[in-house]
Amino acid sequence: MTVEEILTKLVSFPVLGGESNLSILSWIEEYLDKHGVEHHRVPNEDGTKANLHCRIGPEAEGGVILSGHMDVVPVKGQAWDTDPWVLTDKEDGKLYSRGSCDMKGFVACCLAALPAMLKADLKTPIYFAFSYDEEIGCLGAPDLVKAINAHYKVKPKFAIIGEPTMMRPVTGQKGICIFETTVSGSEGHSSRIKQEVSAIHEAMRLILWLENKMNSLIEAGRTDDRFTPNHTSIHIGMVNGGIAPNVIAQECKFSWDVRTIPSETPQEIKAEFDLYCREREAELRKIHPDFKISTSNVHPAVQGLNTPDDQEIVALVKDLVRNSKLDAVSYAAEAGQFAEGGFQAVICGPGDIAQAHRANEFIHKDQLVQGMEFMDKLIKKLS
Repeated sequence: MTVEEILTKLVSFPVLGGESNLSILSWIEEYLDKHGVEHHRVPNEDGTKANLHCRIGPEAEGGVILSGHMDVVPVKGQAWDTDPWVLTDKEDGKLYSRGSCDMKGFVACCLAALPAMLKADLKTPIYFAFSYDEEIGCLGAPDLVKAINAHYKVKPKFAIIGEPTMMRPVTGQKGICIFETTVSGSEGHSSRIKQEVSAIHEAMRLILWLENKMNSLIEAGRTDDRFTPNHTSIHIGMVNGGIAPNVIAQECKFSWDVRTIPSETPQEIKAEFDLYCREREAELRKIHPDFKISTSNVHPAVQGLNTPDDQEIVALVKDLVRNSKLDAVSYAAEAGQFAEGGFQAVICGPGDIAQAHRANEFIHKDQLVQGMEFMDKLIKKLS
């Protein structure tokens, strides 16, 4: 099958982050079975989802993992001109569908190159590692990384995560963590604002503290110019509280994300935030003894990526692409999780991240061509 034929099949599975991915997983397994490749599932607790990994080539040192995720983001509410689950060629050099860019294009390149990998006399093995639930917090990759480390006696050395980078090597990636803070105050008539504790008023103070914290990091010079923006960002995306304009809010919740440059961690910021929350609790319990602020993780923190320029993986990937200028990205990806698992990691894949997560998502045909060139060069280098 050609890369476009495989991509046509992959995008036909409307597997959203958080949903069972067994439909697309089973198709990939059938494809591997047809080519005689032994593969292994890494299921979640209830068996409704699973990662997949396999090895092509000998049990040897220096193996290269090619990794991608199988899930995509929703299309509901977006104005699509075509069926998002059908790969559509408008003869403008672009192929339209959900997931064509992010990131089934890379997975299609991996699978399309499989026959050539099997025919080649590989001296160094190639591994496939396909994950679930990347789009809702990179939830599947940690178990996948652990499984690879546990399963193979001779472990792979490198990991290439095929997020859309226009086939440029990316060595830096921000980390991310999402939190939800709940403020519990006391309800009452709005005329009693000084006798009660408004959860909304206090939530706004906390939100302002978070914005000021972000600005203080910038002012302190804690920046990294590889990224745009060049600093750790703190963003409040959702606020919900109150029942009427004339009722003091008993509860207010807000959700916020922290995207950290590699030299910082979201845990540091949360620790300082928690200290401020304890100060506010001590003050306001003088008015309302049950006043409380609690913050929980919506999902575990995703490790950032900071691959040194002199690591072997960087030279390897630079030799496989047309544009070898190193880059960094502000979006979250699984690369930091692979690096944390002991693999030298780089992000590099076909497509433009600017097309991801939007209506009429597409991948340029030339990007698939470059993706297949990448696979061909990798095969030759490892043979």
